[in-house]
Amino acid sequence: MTTEGISIPEVSVGDPDPMARDRSRRPTGTAAPRETALRRRPAVRGLAVDALAILIAVLDVWLVIPEQAEPYSVYLSAASCVALVARRWLPFTVVLATVPGFLAGWAQLAAMIALGSLAAKKQSHWQVWVGAGLVWLCRFVLWPLPDFFDLSWREHILDTIYGIIVAGMPIAIGLLIGARTELSARLAELARSRDRERQLHAQAVRAEERARLAREMHDVVSHDITLIAMQAGALASVENNEEVRTTAATIRKLSTHTLEELRALVGVLRSGANDGPGPDLRDIETLVGGTDVPVRLTVEQVPEELPPEVSAAAYRTVQECLTNVRKHAPGATAFVTVRGAQDGLCVEVRNAAPSHPGEELPSGGGFGLAGLAERARLLGGTFETGRTEDGGFRVSARYPAVS
Repeated sequence: MTTEGISIPEVSVGDPDPMARDRSRRPTGTAAPRETALRRRPAVRGLAVDALAILIAVLDVWLVIPEQAEPYSVYLSAASCVALVARRWLPFTVVLATVPGFLAGWAQLAAMIALGSLAAKKQSHWQVWVGAGLVWLCRFVLWPLPDFFDLSWREHILDTIYGIIVAGMPIAIGLLIGARTELSARLAELARSRDRERQLHAQAVRAEERARLAREMHDVVSHDITLIAMQAGALASVENNEEVRTTAATIRKLSTHTLEELRALVGVLRSGANDGPGPDLRDIETLVGGTDVPVRLTVEQVPEELPPEVSAAAYRTVQECLTNVRKHAPGATAFVTVRGAQDGLCVEVRNAAPSHPGEELPSGGGFGLAGLAERARLLGGTFETGRTEDGGFRVSARYPAVS
């Protein structure tokens, strides 16, 4: 609509504020790779830890294995190191796989790493204590068995103590890691609970503010509109001039309609949700017929079933534009086009330059068009405004068929 005496900036849904303009200048596709990289970090860190564990186990075997070792002990030790690959998915099985390499080979550190992984994952599960017993037994028993029976009682006691240390150390570390993980999870849940509590508090504050606004609107605005309707009705009943009576009847009709919408809005503010009937695009002919602005309406291929939000947005767009034509372009004809498309619903309202100066009316500050742009953005659509070459104004909005 043309804006005589009022400067309304061109509104676009993609450019509602300077911050949105700054965000729109950012290179497309930069946020998604960053989020993907953040998700990949734990996986990469886990692979690095697994590789380091295997490397340490292999280095331990390579440093302690004698040159004249039996081939089977070398193979068992190597198999124990390789089995660590699956320690995150099959921790108990990996412990069982490392036992032969520890008992008859040299893979002590591999068995300890596997036992620690089992303890971190299972905590106090029976598998942890079975694995600890096996690891202790591997440290206590000397292979080959004939050599074990040749040890003195002092050496058996030392092997018992060392076995407890070898089996107890990874369990202690694993339990500590598991406790830390559980604590982190509980802290995260506590943070989420606090966020939910803050959201509930904010909703309560908003509900209280909505109730206060509803009371003020009902006490002040509805009272004044009711008086206007009553005065208009009284004027229409006593005035003999037909033109004055028609104008008074129009004022009464508009006041009554405004009062109904105001009551619906008050109900929305009090309940916090729009449970009542809202404007519908199917009533657009009634809207066009009830205005004193010359309108040429074109409706083409509009889907029969539209989401209520989309239908209400299209209706409000036409309503606001016709109001602007009446205020800022008196005598101009408005061309309203509502057309269905594959990607949604298109609404266009344009008018030529005003034929004569209009009356001084209260300025709305341009918030009507800004509100329509915000509504379109929330629905995932677009909203554009601009002047035409003939001095008129054009509003174009597109809303998705599915909200």
